[in-house]
Amino acid sequence: MGLLDGLLGGAVGAEMATVVNTLIQQHGGVQGILTQLEQQGLGGVARSWIATGPNQTITPGQVHQAFGNDMMTQLAAKVGLTPQELAQKLSQVLPTAIDKLTPTGQVPAKGV
Repeated sequence: MGLLDGLLGGAVGAEMATVVNTLIQQHGGVQGILTQLEQQGLGGVARSWIATGPNQTITPGQVHQAFGNDMMTQLAAKVGLTPQELAQKLSQVLPTAIDKLTPTGQVPAKGV
């Protein structure tokens, strides 16, 4: 279990922590996730997760669109879910995960 798995496990569950950790690593850190979501018109939503206020929601369809079919299929296969099931779960846990990784309202140093 990696550092991010440990940080996130209690917040989102071990299985989804591994998925979120992989997603973050493949995008070069939290900043990479933010950039990906901004490119899909979801920057305001993602920034709400980093800020210290309430987290805005993201729909499963937005998750799927933001990260693409190939990424969702690959991650879903790792945990034995369909891409649609994974998108549903990520729509619930990704805001919490990013929020937990940015407790001060700042994007962490590169790589996290």
